[in-house]
Amino acid sequence: MSDSPAGWGSAREMSPFEVMMWRAEGDDPRFRSPVLAVELLDAEPDRDRLVAAVDWATRMVPRFRERIREPLGGLGTPYWIHDVAFDLHYHLRRVRIPGAGPGFWPELAPIAEQFMMTPIDRERPPWEAMLVEGLPGGRAAFLLKLHHVLTDGMGVVQLLSQLHSRKREHDDTKPQPDAPEPTSPDPLAEVDRLVRREAGIVPAAARAARDVVGALAHPLSAVRDTARYLDSALRVLSPPPGVGSELLRPRGMSWRFVALDVDFADLRAAGRSVGGSFNDAFVASLLGGFRLYHEAMGHPVTGDATLRTSVPVSVRREGDAAGGNRWAPARLAAPMGVADPARRIREVGEQMRAAREEPALESPDVVAPLLARLPGPLLTLVAGGSTQGNDLQASNVPGLRSEAFLCGARIDRVYPFAPLPGCAAMISAVTHGDQCCVGANIDAAAITDREEFARCLAGGFAEVLALHPGAAEPMILG
Repeated sequence: MSDSPAGWGSAREMSPFEVMMWRAEGDDPRFRSPVLAVELLDAEPDRDRLVAAVDWATRMVPRFRERIREPLGGLGTPYWIHDVAFDLHYHLRRVRIPGAGPGFWPELAPIAEQFMMTPIDRERPPWEAMLVEGLPGGRAAFLLKLHHVLTDGMGVVQLLSQLHSRKREHDDTKPQPDAPEPTSPDPLAEVDRLVRREAGIVPAAARAARDVVGALAHPLSAVRDTARYLDSALRVLSPPPGVGSELLRPRGMSWRFVALDVDFADLRAAGRSVGGSFNDAFVASLLGGFRLYHEAMGHPVTGDATLRTSVPVSVRREGDAAGGNRWAPARLAAPMGVADPARRIREVGEQMRAAREEPALESPDVVAPLLARLPGPLLTLVAGGSTQGNDLQASNVPGLRSEAFLCGARIDRVYPFAPLPGCAAMISAVTHGDQCCVGANIDAAAITDREEFARCLAGGFAEVLALHPGAAEPMILG
């Protein structure tokens, strides 16, 4: 193996979409964007070995020793620069739960919730980690919090697959790159970047001229293609159709977590039994849970009731750099009121296929460069309008299928928790081994009874799993 750092997160400048997330959060804390992975370990790692491992990770992935620098005068695109004052002691913390019982989640969840809700220091590399000791049976939990500007869900899995060991024993053959040399801001370089890259007058004019010439050569075709694209872009960029749920309408600043285990093979088989995919079965299970929650809270829904839902679709291509953010939203009028799980799966599948086939699926990449240059308050107004209309955002990411270890401790589960950009719930799933680990981040003002919601969510999965006889029951962490 090479002693060179990994290529994860190597882009020097933030993408326009990442600029939007970074600046919107700076103006309005409701749009804070941390991503949290909660790894349950079968043993407590040796502390010195853990410190050494995290230090190694920051040398292996230099992005973890970099902070975000706003350009001179706030003009142009923020970029990554090595943190001259990088302090591992700040980024890696340790706490112990005294006397945690067999059901440790009630003790662990508040720690994870508060850790995720605590703002990231914007003058440091935007990540933090915490080891939680004292779980029953000598177990522990490792919490890794990353700002969303670092990466999306697929990027997190890419990262962990590179950094986690495949054996319990220490590997003395792994590469040992040196820490990157710290660099200080260069005002002259910033001016050069602003003039050459941000203004981009000549390249932009050349592209515009090329497009005009092409349109004149084929005017009717250009008009049809443009109209088709604009119609598609309106669907992609607009909030999901339908009316939002009255029950879920309140929004607050506090987040609460729910975690479940679902057998991956069983859920996939349930979806396939009616012609659906794993993702179709996953989203249909969530919708069943929301229908049951509305009923439990005295707000029953009709059979044609929909839930305004957004599902990220990966637009990563072969050759794209690891890390970063490469996704587009699929916006659904999701069939929450459909009680038949088979029909629900099929209807979700139809809407997802239509969303993936949108000509303008990647139109957010076209609009983002313009939005990223708006003043903070206007940016949050525009960006917030596209996310606050969602009641649910749902995401599933293929995880690690083989055993993985952290400093000698086996990673038994990985629960993902993604941010709430104004929606009532963000529910994510990561496959880990033979399990689908479901992490629900819910707005405490919108979903006021967490325990009832957890039961209803498990009930939604149970409805779908019943399509596959002999499937294991979903398990609520608690």
